[in-house]
Amino acid sequence: MMDKQKISFIFEKYEELKKEIAKVIVGQDDVVRELLISLFARGHSIIVGVPGLAKTMLVSSLAQIIDLKFSRIQFTPDLMPSDIVGTDVIEEDVASGRKNFRFIKGPVFANIILADEINRTPPKTQSALLEAMQEGKVTASGEDYILDKPFFVIGTQNPIEQEGTYPLPEAQLDRFFFQINIFYPTEADEKEIVLRTTSIEDYNLKKIMTKEDILEIQSFIRKIPAPENSIEYAVKLVKMTRPGGGESEVVKWLSWGAGPRGAQTLVLAAKINAALSGRSSVTKNDIESVIFPSLRHRMIVNFNAEAEGVSTDDIIREMLDIASKK
Repeated sequence: MMDKQKISFIFEKYEELKKEIAKVIVGQDDVVRELLISLFARGHSIIVGVPGLAKTMLVSSLAQIIDLKFSRIQFTPDLMPSDIVGTDVIEEDVASGRKNFRFIKGPVFANIILADEINRTPPKTQSALLEAMQEGKVTASGEDYILDKPFFVIGTQNPIEQEGTYPLPEAQLDRFFFQINIFYPTEADEKEIVLRTTSIEDYNLKKIMTKEDILEIQSFIRKIPAPENSIEYAVKLVKMTRPGGGESEVVKWLSWGAGPRGAQTLVLAAKINAALSGRSSVTKNDIESVIFPSLRHRMIVNFNAEAEGVSTDDIIREMLDIASKK
């Protein structure tokens, strides 16, 4: 395919995906778009939202539509690394009577992993999943097992119930490409949800994309050129979050800002955002469209912000306001 054809292919497939997901998920268009951007970027996402907002249904539906193997892991305080990665079992050869170890693969051996309530399990178990995310492989008994591609981890966190949890450290949160915040539906959407879920309906989801399609898009996206002014804009926004960034209106709320991975995420996500809109040119608007999920988990607010109820989303809005006046 030529580049223009590939952009058209991505745009058309995205439109088909949206229509198919809309059969089971009402609204949440931004969440669907952000999940697909993260998938196409070879990244991972963390979804933050209260229970009952169809996070599991959304992820499992997405896996069906793009024909990928789906695995859900419910994180609990007693979950062990072997429950995620897999474990060695002893098998006896009936003919010879000899005993051997055989590795039984865990739920991490799938294409889309839903790590439900990832902050409910101790750091040792969290790190087993994070290592798989980073390395694309797992190690058991000194042997490496390569994970199938594409490999996409979606962690979920409940923002209101923090007792008995083990929050992910900032350095580990930074390894997630996006933090996607999912909010309550609008009144009209909630009415539609109630109508659908209290009647007899059977949704047969069609397969819109294959594993090969995803891998091809992941390779192509990085070939989309980003103009120098878009890269400069991304770097400028990230620099605003750091002490010494020259924007006292913003840094007064922050104890730590986003690292270089923040700017990398902004530019790569902007490329995909442009492609999903049917364009091969990255603009300033593309950067602004992806800034919230790219940076909200890469900034640490200080006591002043906590005392005044200022969130990282509030800070990003202020950053965009400052940038628009220059």
